[in-house]
Amino acid sequence: MQGLLDKIKNFVVYDADKEFYAKVFPDSVGRKDLIRLRKMYASDLPAVLEIERKNYQFPWGEDIFKDCFRAGYSCWVCEELDKVLGYSILSIAAGEAHILNICVDPAEQKQGIGRKMLENLIEVARGRAETIFLEVRPSNPVAIALYKKIGFNEIGIRKGYYPAENGREDAMMFALQLFK
Repeated sequence: MQGLLDKIKNFVVYDADKEFYAKVFPDSVGRKDLIRLRKMYASDLPAVLEIERKNYQFPWGEDIFKDCFRAGYSCWVCEELDKVLGYSILSIAAGEAHILNICVDPAEQKQGIGRKMLENLIEVARGRAETIFLEVRPSNPVAIALYKKIGFNEIGIRKGYYPAENGREDAMMFALQLFK
């Protein structure tokens, strides 16, 4: 049976069908084929807020996300079979792009989702900005390693940028030049 499915997969290459095949023939489609990025909608906010709360001691509130929509920021979700796995937000103005947030559900971390969202934001900014900036907590070595691997360079420190349990935590500032 598996050999027949492999032959069918070789002939059927139609992306819109992947979700259908995943439901009917679960072993016929890999997870990476099912993970997709799309624009974030207001209806995604309950799932996004839940992921935000799971990740941060001082999470953004719904009002901040709504402000991002109103400001016209580039807001994205990463989902698999209609389940939101993570989200990302990018602002672009005056030739600069700023990654405001990339967040992955803790149960889905270390599977390439953060990288996929970061690469998407870079592509969104390419051609619209010369440089893309971000801040990250020094206490987040996994994110720092990803940013460096993608090519971001540390450009400075913002003192007391993040709220922390015992006061404030500095932010490491990173930048990536986007060549046209």
